[in-house]
Parts: sequence; C-alpha cells; structure tokens
Amino acid sequence: MTLTFYYAPMSTASVTHLVIEELGVPVEKVKLDFSKGDTKKPDFMKLNPNAKVPCLVHDGTPLWESAALTMYLGELFGVDKKLYPAPGPKRGEAMKWIVWTNVTLGEAVYRIGRNTQWAPEDQRNAKAAEQAVKDVQDLLKILDGALEGKQYLVGDYTIADTHVHAFTDWLRHMKTDFSTFKNINAWSERCGARPAYKKVMAEG
Repeated sequence: MTLTFYYAPMSTASVTHLVIEELGVPVEKVKLDFSKGDTKKPDFMKLNPNAKVPCLVHDGTPLWESAALTMYLGELFGVDKKLYPAPGPKRGEAMKWIVWTNVTLGEAVYRIGRNTQWAPEDQRNAKAAEQAVKDVQDLLKILDGALEGKQYLVGDYTIADTHVHAFTDWLRHMKTDFSTFKNINAWSERCGARPAYKKVMAEG
C-alpha cells in the first residue's frame, strides 16, 4: 500500500494532516508552496484539477476534498482503532458532523472570508459579511448544543472530533467570537490536549 499526502501549511489540508496523525497512518508527505504556484503546476493538476490541497494518492488513485478524506481514512484505518464508528447509526452521525462542517458551516465561513479579505476590495460587501458572521454564530450554537452534556460528538473521541475541531480552530484564527460557547470551548481544550494535535501544531 502506498499513500502520498499533498499539503500546504495553514490550509484546509491541516484537517487531513491531523486525521492522518490521529490514525497513525504511514504516508509520504509532499509539501506544496502556494506562493510558488505549486498547486497549479501540471503534474499536481493531473492529480487534482481543482488545484487545491489536501490531496491524497492511495495506490495510484487521487482523492480530494477533506470531508471525503476523513471518512475514507476513517473507514480504512479508524474502525479497529475505535477512532471511527463501524457501519450503522453512529457512523452516520459522524458523517453528518464531518459534512456539516465543510458544507453548511464552511459556506458561511467562505462568505465571511470573501467579503472581508479574499476578494478584491471593490467586490466585497460589508452587509453580506455582517450576515455571514451572524450565520456562523447561529451555526456554532448548533454545535454547542450538540455538545451539551457530552465529552465528544458521537460518544468517545473519533476523527469526527478531529475534523470539526480543526475547522473551529481555523475559525479562532479568523477572530470568530467563541465567548458564549462554553461546551465548544471545553471540548476544544480536550481535543487540543491530544498528542496528535500537539505534534501537528509543533510541525507548523
């Protein structure tokens, strides 16, 4: 079996990096540099025509999208290690949170980024940014409510927690207000105390 992981620091590839480390999966890591246009070079675009990381090549098959990669790696390597639920409702619950993070929460976060920093200034919309910030707060209330009385999202720690926590970590770097979310904050501390998390953060 060969696994090659293409990533860039301070990108959504950090989610997959954390999942790989948590599962203890041996991979060859290939670091790409956005400033050098590495993701837009022909060799990489043959693997991922989206010109984005993360990208994982498993026995010659390129795979992308961090939510898909978390679920794929969980199915292959996580069940025996009790880090991903076996097929059934618990797995469905884990999948629900992983996809919700990328699709529902991710869409609102994209609107914040696009209207505050990513798009040229003349294409930004202050009112849209304000609404997006409110939407993110409303969505974080859902996550906070789901963690009420629980240590982790679907019972014991799984890579669903790894995935969602990595995303909320990114939101903290975007200066999102977490002051009212006591359950998320306590859960974040538990997730951040894990050895895999500390190792990836130390690597930058």
